Amino acid sequence: MAGSLKGNMLIAQSGGPSMVINQSLAGAIIEAKKHKQIKNIYGSLHGIKGVLEEKMIDLRKESNAVLEAVAHTPSSALGSVRKKPTSEECTKIFSILQRYDVRYFFYIGGNDSAETVNIISEESRKDNYDLHCFHIPKTIDNDLLENDHTPGYGSAARFVACAVMGDNLDNLALKGVKIDIIMGRHAGFLTAASALAKVHPDDGPHLIYVPERPFSMEKFCEDVKNVYDRLGRCIVAVSEGISDEYGIAIATKFIKETDSHGNVQLSGTGALGDLLSGEVKSKLQISRVRADTFGYLQRSFPGIASQTDAKEARAVGIEAVKMAAGGEPQGSIAIRRKPGKKYQVYFEHVPLQSVAKNTRHMPDEFINSAGNNITDAFLKYAKPLVGDLPKIGRFKAVAVKKQ
Repeated sequence: MAGSLKGNMLIAQSGGPSMVINQSLAGAIIEAKKHKQIKNIYGSLHGIKGVLEEKMIDLRKESNAVLEAVAHTPSSALGSVRKKPTSEECTKIFSILQRYDVRYFFYIGGNDSAETVNIISEESRKDNYDLHCFHIPKTIDNDLLENDHTPGYGSAARFVACAVMGDNLDNLALKGVKIDIIMGRHAGFLTAASALAKVHPDDGPHLIYVPERPFSMEKFCEDVKNVYDRLGRCIVAVSEGISDEYGIAIATKFIKETDSHGNVQLSGTGALGDLLSGEVKSKLQISRVRADTFGYLQRSFPGIASQTDAKEARAVGIEAVKMAAGGEPQGSIAIRRKPGKKYQVYFEHVPLQSVAKNTRHMPDEFINSAGNNITDAFLKYAKPLVGDLPKIGRFKAVAVKKQ
């Protein structure tokens, strides 16, 4: 470990909000107050954009009561951003940080945020600016490398499971085909969580499509027909990032907007749902076909956060501060799952380079051989992250004999 620094701390949030990202924020602030070498605690508004514009607030003055209230509130309390800093911007950032005597920098976000922290860490060494840089993990996509799962995922997965559970009940009452488009650019973890909605054997989702398998429109329509012919209805969960046999996302054929990290903005449009529902209507001649795009609803929905998710989100914020204050110059905190039947985790320091930019995918054992559903192995993996779901009742449906 490098030597411990004395100075101030700056913390910010980046990327898509989540239901528990403020747990990480509060955990880091409360922990920082325990370390004498950390004097003032600043929060940058809207990530590194706020640093460049010197838009910061004093977080040390916030009471624990306020911090706890914020911790239980969804979305990014400090505001967020999608921005990749240039070398010139990093030099400006260090000039600003030096004026505020900031020696500890924490950034809460996903793989792109980890890349930003890695850039700032490397540039600080080039500029001979002594700064401890830590990434605090967050992403509802659950696609961070080095992690068994990431803060934000369990709560978003819980939302998806509850939403699809409701869709299934609706579809039972008024039969037809329902298609739900769920977030997931490269990984299908969030879409797979829809399978947790199944209570009875005939419940939806009946079909699940994830980015890890090539998507064929012809096979999709065939799958829907088979389910519809058997049950008279069909619920489908589809990742926004489904791609063709060449690895090109279906949605990119009609979406062109990108962010500073080069990611195509797949959310915020119902185009993919419209395309799929249109194909089912025209090719299968089914009249009642509907599609919904869950979009941003999955990220900041109040009152539905997973207790496990909230607890672990708090913990990674605390661990990051402990590591940095203890002398680690840079890194990220990874969540590891302990082996055994009982769900337990531990936290580990990992290099920024191992988390930055790249993403992981769903393991093959989580996806069925047909590529249109998930396996029991995934359900076993996801259930402790999501927690107990609402209980659903159904009549036994004993038919009354005609008089």
